[in-house]
Amino acid sequence: MTLQQFFQTKETEAGCDEAGRGCLAGPVFAAAVILPSNIKIPLLNDSKQLNAKLRESLRDEIREKAIAWAVASVSNREIDEVNIYKASMLAMHRAIEKLSSQPGYLLVDGKLFIPYKKIPYSCIIKGDSKFYSIAAASVLAKTYRDDYMRKLHTELPYYQWDQNKGYPTRAHRQAIKDYGVSPYHRRSFRLLPDANQLTLKNFTRGK
Repeated sequence: MTLQQFFQTKETEAGCDEAGRGCLAGPVFAAAVILPSNIKIPLLNDSKQLNAKLRESLRDEIREKAIAWAVASVSNREIDEVNIYKASMLAMHRAIEKLSSQPGYLLVDGKLFIPYKKIPYSCIIKGDSKFYSIAAASVLAKTYRDDYMRKLHTELPYYQWDQNKGYPTRAHRQAIKDYGVSPYHRRSFRLLPDANQLTLKNFTRGK
């Protein structure tokens, strides 16, 4: 599918997307991107459809060509306090706030959005595979979050966050069972299935 440049052209438009919503550990990240009208990034697509090497290459190109871009995050502790939906919205709000140039319209990936100030917006289901700005935001949010999880991996390699990035893989859940819950896990999430959740323990280094 060929990406569209803009949803509307009356106002300056920023695409917004998040990454890490379904993870068991780490922050949720979001990005906001304003692109020029003549933007051409042929390989750009939904970040989930791209391999890691291509995402890294596209990140550099997006940052170079964008009129404005910003990335922000909401920690696992904040997620536990407000819930993942509100945290995802907060991460987007923080990213929009950080933009060097404020947009007049927001194009948001997904079904729902909590309004930011009084800026009009549209929610686009699977927008990261339909519009350049949302696809660009998805790449920035994903790559920045992956970098962050790789840093956490150097501190706590037991959970293999360099590979699973905090998502609920079998190996990740087994590590939670073996080593306990780290300070970076989302305690409001079901970290272990069924009755095992009741036996969760705090992280202990080694066994």
